[in-house]
Order: sequence, then structure tokens, then C-alpha cells
Amino acid sequence: MSITFLSWGTAELSLLLSYDEAGPVRVLAAGEAAALPDPARDPEAVDRLVRAALPLVEVQTTGGGRLGTSGKRHVDGAAARALRHTGHEESTGADGTRTLRVLMADDASGLRVTAVCTVREGVPVLRTEACVENTGGRPVVLEYVSSFVLSNLAHGLPEGRRWEEGLYLWTAANPWSGEFRWSRTTLAERGLYDVGMVAFGQTGSKNRVSLTSTGSWSSSEHLPMGCLEEPTTGRALLWQIEHNGSWHAELGDRFDDVYLALSGPTDQEHQWRRKLAPGQSFRTVPASVALVPEGGFEAALAALTLHRRRTRRAHPDHVGLPVVFNDFMNCLMGEPSTKALLPLVDAAGAAGAEVFCVDAGWYDDEPPGTVGPGGVPGWWDAVGAWEESASRFPGGLGEVMDRIRAAGMVPGLWLEPEAVGVRSPVATALPDEAFFRRDGIRLVEWGRHQLDLRHPAARAHLDGVVDRLVEDYGVGYLKLDHNIDIGAGTDGGDSPGDGLLGHNRAYLDWLDGVLDRHPGLVLESCAAGGSRTDHAILSRLPIHSVTDQQDFRLLPATAAAAPTAVTPEQGAMWACPLPEHEAAELGTVMVSALLGRVHLSGRPDLLDPAQAAVVRRAVETYKSYRHLLPSALPHWPLGLPGWRDGWIALALTGEDGTTLLALWRRDGAPDTLTVPLPRLSEHGTPRALFTAGPQPAYTWNGRERTLRVTLPAERSAVLLAFGPTGAV
Repeated sequence: MSITFLSWGTAELSLLLSYDEAGPVRVLAAGEAAALPDPARDPEAVDRLVRAALPLVEVQTTGGGRLGTSGKRHVDGAAARALRHTGHEESTGADGTRTLRVLMADDASGLRVTAVCTVREGVPVLRTEACVENTGGRPVVLEYVSSFVLSNLAHGLPEGRRWEEGLYLWTAANPWSGEFRWSRTTLAERGLYDVGMVAFGQTGSKNRVSLTSTGSWSSSEHLPMGCLEEPTTGRALLWQIEHNGSWHAELGDRFDDVYLALSGPTDQEHQWRRKLAPGQSFRTVPASVALVPEGGFEAALAALTLHRRRTRRAHPDHVGLPVVFNDFMNCLMGEPSTKALLPLVDAAGAAGAEVFCVDAGWYDDEPPGTVGPGGVPGWWDAVGAWEESASRFPGGLGEVMDRIRAAGMVPGLWLEPEAVGVRSPVATALPDEAFFRRDGIRLVEWGRHQLDLRHPAARAHLDGVVDRLVEDYGVGYLKLDHNIDIGAGTDGGDSPGDGLLGHNRAYLDWLDGVLDRHPGLVLESCAAGGSRTDHAILSRLPIHSVTDQQDFRLLPATAAAAPTAVTPEQGAMWACPLPEHEAAELGTVMVSALLGRVHLSGRPDLLDPAQAAVVRRAVETYKSYRHLLPSALPHWPLGLPGWRDGWIALALTGEDGTTLLALWRRDGAPDTLTVPLPRLSEHGTPRALFTAGPQPAYTWNGRERTLRVTLPAERSAVLLAFGPTGAV
């Protein structure tokens, strides 16, 4: 049997594919072009890769099932096995983007599949998605279609090293208010072993390691990310599923090797099925993977950070990085009024804020302090019309907006666009079809319905709200929150999961439409803290609220890990100075926000002059170097932070060579620490940019490239800089 091989990509990241008359197109290997095996020079190695290789796109259909396997794994779909190569197309864009389109078909079923692979010069990241079309005469029901599949991940392990112990898996739990909890385990520690059954004619263990998210919060339990790392060489594959709804990732063993499969919603995990009538098609959600030959997780994350920057919508906010004051966190907590806001406006302006966002409650006519069912504010189940409260703003909300502008700040408002309370007039004004339903029954979650943005009435309502707020109040900033997870899906598609996927895509289209009409408007992404931390949304919105954590002592662990999922110039962290904070504690409060986007809150209006001066100094310092953040790449001198670590460190290195280093000392930690900084120059000289309270001491050992730091006080922090003297 004659096999055709295709090598495609860039020097940094290429694919080796194969196809023949008797089988589907398969990906044999991915990585640096120079490291890929040559079929002509090393046919035995390539033959081993062919054995374990999976189809370029995995497809499973109702009535088709799988071949050669069983269990819960999403590989070996009969529909994928039946596909044959019918052609491929290569193209190069003006920006250096290279695209490969692989065309496959099964004449018997009429399925046509197009796989689209994209890489960019200088960035070892591959982006993939697929389109499935029914060109036959009968309907086909899809139950699973992969966004990305790659096998042979254990190929190249050192002799005698089993993949179950030689490969490490990084995943990130993402609990509310404790986001970005990365951990590393071997595959064996996750329950995946070489059980020895391949020698007896089996494909492998039939087991898998899987991560799944179901519902409208894409990251409420885990980030849609993961990394497979070989620590002996530093070779690593870091992935992200670029979707704002349900997704699935799995690792499994197959023919003495390991595969990774990524997808959006599935039938098995998410109640998703798509019935393709003749002539209909389905497009998968995209996924991206960074592959590096050395440097491990951090090197792969640097590549993925570049990819995130190159694949997002351009916005002036990415460059300006204005300091935002928001009146919610440890401040008004959903009880704004003219009386409460005016002193805060003056204090925020004096502290150096450039945007003032009035958060939840500005539309609430309930008496202050009213508590409804479930312990939430009384207005919780009445939202949806988004009109100002006359009782809270007797002179009109415009009075507050004018005061914000007079203080030199851009006015902003909080919205939860997809939520409509059961007591809202909007709930009866819009048709049932404009809301999430199952079996024809309108869904209720925590006293709220959810709009279905596939329906024109739902979209027209939200477009009218946004346009009215921009026109009537001159807002330049809208915080878009989302505080309910509505479940597996809704009616109006071929399955509940299909309905949710349709809404997810309609929401993204709505965001694009808002920004097309108002290109200067800043839209902030938020969802119960970081519960929608995904590249589908972050590629559109310039700023993202990463947490709802209120305890300043706990914030450093989230702040330091945030750049794993959000670029520094997009990740907004709370800085909530309060009158009870001592000077050293104010250092921790402010440093936690200084290597991302500053979301100032707390009670700056109640600080004494010395405390206010500390906050103002921190903001002024931030403005002196924030121009470095849009090019900076993160690294972690002490490793990714544990939730209870006594010392935490985050470093960002900019294009000009400047490295910014934040260090936090927490309760119970020793006062002195040696920090390894092997990336820095031997002749580096640290400079303290910001600290508060007892002054730190630090000594640089250029020969060993280590920094010895003493922070005399617990709950204190320091921001240091290394590099060009004039950079900051």
C-alpha cells in the first residue's frame, strides 16, 4: 500500500501528515520542522508513528459508533475512519499567517470534512478547526467532532522511561474567588497506565484522563487549558479550547502511545447532537496548541501569550491601559446612590483613576438593604430593563456621570446583559422564544431567566440598551457580567447542547456588533469573577475581571497566576485599600494589581492622608511602566503559586529587556528568601519601584543570578525592576 506524506508549517511548528487509499488523513507528528522524522530517511520510525496515529478529525455519528475500542473515549469513530483525502490547499496571508485546508470525504455516507490548520511565522502555535458537511441524500446525526487530535505524544521519551511516569499533565482548577489553581501530576497519578494489553492485540487500556465543562460558564470548574510536559527535555504541549460554552478535553493511551483530543460540546458529556440534513454543515469550535522543544510550561505559555495577542480584536485600550475605579468590591457592594458616589468620584480622581465604573444597583428602586430570596439584593430578580433608579439618583444619573467627567475620568456602568429577572417587565415583554427553555418551559436559575441571543427580539433589546446608555449618558465603559450558569442548554436546536452552542456563538456575534457600532467603547468581561475566562471572549473584549476575591491576603495567589490565562494588559485585579489597612498591608493590596490592569475600589474616600498618599504613589508608579505590559511575557521564579504559599513571585519581562518582579510575603512565612532569576543578566541591578511599610532589603548575586530579599513585615509586598535604567 502506497502512503503519501505531507509536511507543512513553519520552522517553529510543522505537521507531518499521511494518507492513503485505504485510510483517513492522519497527523503523525507535530513540532519543529527540523525535528520531524523524514519518511525517506527513517521509514521504520515513521511506520511506528503511523500505527498509533489518529485521523486528522475525529467524527462519531449516531448509528456509526466506534471501531476497535470501547469505553468513554472519543477516538476511533467509524465515520472518521471512512474519510479519504480528496485534496488540500495551502495559502499564506500578508501577516505571515499560513493556512492548510485538508479536504476529506466519505462517498458512501456523503460526509465531507474540511480541516483548517493555521500557524504564524515566529510563533510555535497551531490553531485548528473543522467543518463537516452532509452532501448525501439522508440526514446524518453528529455526536462528536474534534477540534484537535494528536497522537504519538510519548514518542521520543528516553529509553526505558514509560509514558505513565515520563509525561506530566498540568491542569488548572478554577474555583470562584480562587482562580487559576494549577497542579502537575504524572499520567499514572491521574489513573492512566500502560496495562500491557497491546501485546495481546488490544489498542490500550480503554481509560482516559478527561476534563469537561458544561454550561454557560466556560471556566467555572477548570480553565479550558492544559499542558503535557516531558520534564527531562522540557518538551511541552500547551492547549486552550477557544470557546465560551461547553467543552471537552481528554488524554488516553493507544498502541503504546498517548493521544490528546479537544472539542466543543459532545453528546456523551453535554447533551449535544447536531442533525445534518442534506446540504447542511457544522463548524467546530477552534482550539490552539503551543508546542515547544524545551523550556517546559513557561516556554509554551510564552508562545500562547503571543498567539493570544496576535489573534484578538485590536482596541485602543490594549495600549492605554487606563486605571479603572469600580464602586463594588469592598466598597458600595451594589448600593450606589448620588450621595454615596460623589465623594468616591472625587477620591478616585485624586488617586489617579482614569475610568469610573458605577457597578451593580444603579437601576434598583428597592429600598437600600432589601434582601430577596437566596440572600441576594432585592433587585436581583428584577433586572433586565437597565433604567436608572429615581430614588437613588434624585437629580438623575446624569449628574453623577457629569461629575465623573469633570474629575477627568471616563464614566462607565455595570450590565448583566444576558440575565432578565423573573419580576422584570422585560420578562413579559419579550416572547418565550427569546429566553432559554427546555421542553418548552422557560428556565429559571436563582430568580432569573437567560436571554437566547439567537432570537432577534433578544438581540434588539440588548442593542437598544447599549445604544441608549452610550447616547444618553456618554458612557465609554461597560462592565458585562454574567452571574448564572443556565445548564446544559436550551430548545431551538437539535439538542439542548446544540441550542447552547448557538447562543454562545450569537453572544460573540453580538459583542462584535456592539464594538463595530461603538469602536471606542471599552467592554469589560466578567462572569462571577473568572468563570468565563476563555479566548473566545478575551479575543474580543480588551479587559477581563479575573476574580471576586475580597480578602487582600488571598489575592496574591490569583494575581500571580492570572497571566497563565489572561495577557497582563487584559487581566484586571482588585486593589481595595481600606482605612483599617496598615502601611505594609497597603503594599500587598496595591502590588497585587500592579502587574496587570488596576481595578481600584475599597474606600479611598475614607483613607487618612498618609494612606491616600500610598495609593496615589502606587497608581503613579503603575503609569510610569504600564507601556511595557502589552509586550511583556510572564515567568514564575518560585514556580506557579500554591494557594497557601508563604512567598509568591511573578515576573514580567518586556521587549526592551526590563523585568518587573513582584514579591509577596504572607502570614507565617520567614522574612528572608532567595529568589532564583536565571534569565537576568549577571550585571543586573534591582530597583524598588513600589513598596509600603517597613522597607525591604535586597542583594543581587550576579554570578549565581539570585536575589536575596528581606521583607520585615508579614502581609507585605514589593515591586522591583531590573534592566534599562530609563525604562521605568
